[in-house]
Amino acid sequence: MNRTVTFMTIVAALLALTGICFADDPVALDTSDMPVVAQADNPAALDVGDMPVVAQGDAPAVVVGDAASDSDADTTSLEDEMGDDDDVLEATFRYLRAKYGTETLTDDWFGLGARLEEMGIVASLAFNQQYQINLEGGLSTHRRSGRWTGNYDFYADFDLEQLANIRGGAAYILVEGGWSRGLDPSSIGSAVGNVNANAGRGDEAVYISELWYQQGFFNNMLRIRLGKIDLTSGFETQHFALGFDQNAFAFDETSQFMNSALVSNPTIPFPGQGLGMMVFVQPTKWSFVAAGVADAQANATETGFNTTFHGEDYFFAIFETGLTPVIPSANGGLPGAYRVGFWYDPQDKPRLDGGGTERDDVGFYLSFDQVVYKESLLREDRQGLGMFARYGFAHSNVNAIKCFWSTGVQYEGLIPTRDEDVVAVGVAQGFLDSDAGHNKNTETVLEWYYNAQVTPWLNVSPSVQYIFNPGAVHGVSDAVVIGIRMQLFF
Repeated sequence: MNRTVTFMTIVAALLALTGICFADDPVALDTSDMPVVAQADNPAALDVGDMPVVAQGDAPAVVVGDAASDSDADTTSLEDEMGDDDDVLEATFRYLRAKYGTETLTDDWFGLGARLEEMGIVASLAFNQQYQINLEGGLSTHRRSGRWTGNYDFYADFDLEQLANIRGGAAYILVEGGWSRGLDPSSIGSAVGNVNANAGRGDEAVYISELWYQQGFFNNMLRIRLGKIDLTSGFETQHFALGFDQNAFAFDETSQFMNSALVSNPTIPFPGQGLGMMVFVQPTKWSFVAAGVADAQANATETGFNTTFHGEDYFFAIFETGLTPVIPSANGGLPGAYRVGFWYDPQDKPRLDGGGTERDDVGFYLSFDQVVYKESLLREDRQGLGMFARYGFAHSNVNAIKCFWSTGVQYEGLIPTRDEDVVAVGVAQGFLDSDAGHNKNTETVLEWYYNAQVTPWLNVSPSVQYIFNPGAVHGVSDAVVIGIRMQLFF
């Protein structure tokens, strides 16, 4: 079977799956009695009357009507403000307006940002810098014991309905750059998670990591995304972001946990950003189905054409479904998301026991997040407690980490007068195979961070990590890593 037929077969299978899930006549989502989401860099529960607005991950802010206006005691319900034809704008990284309003260092590009938004273009620039030091343990306490790393992200998304009258159309570009490979490989030697998930690609001045077109149908109940994609970017909904190991409270390394074991599930062999396709279906407000295929050999710093259409073609595939309930409480609805997923990787992989290679690797995972407490009904009050959990399984024949779990909690506004600050603690553990050279069964990561809003455009986050059994080998003592992170919004 040639490459074109293979790719088209996968695309046809995805669309067929979508058709099965969407067999009934589609109707517009009923916006009454329904939560509205502002997706943000720091997850938090926002409230419009008893209608929660949840902020999450690298995701867009959705502001409907005057829901973001200043009013300390306004608890007007959303259905009073929202017309039948209003739609949720898919704008993947509009977290600035969700979490920090319109205040940035440049005052929204010196006013240009507001004019661009009127045209249907939203652009944001964030600069992140981290310093970490290994206090003790690991491979070496003194080898490169302290290290600076940093990166920048420039996001631009385009509402093609405004720009070109293409209803449901959207386009997106993400430009990144960074420096330093961080502390872990030379000093800690972790097998489960890198102590700095934001320092994985080393020195790259500039590259386009995402560039895609998305088409929504039936008021965004069905969405199809094509181009250079990131399978972990997810789709924004009326609850949390959904699709492929998303998690509201443990997903964004620029503002939440720094250790990669608390950012994603290490048993899922996600490829780098590359050419692919994602499909998302939300037939009801409490359920969803998502599927995606992407170049399994992709490299985020390349276009993707050299690996997708040259040599032997491999396409990584992933499927996820779940429920998105809203639990009633005295202070309004408490949204949650409960996901189960399966993945398939066709590439040849060396067997850990040395017995040749094996292909068609498969595994499954779970990811849960739930707001469990909100402090008040006030629309502008985002304070409250959230919890998360993950689980993953992969075959030990070709995967060093055969089983994994993580869990933790996050509280926004725990300290009086510091309502925008976020504090969280999480723990992750991987079970490792002895055939991969590990003579201890597990490695465990414990991390605490406090994300303090210094100004509306500057956040500073101290972090402490304790790694039990780094590398899961004898002779390496537990490691203690402290760090500080700065996030600056232009």
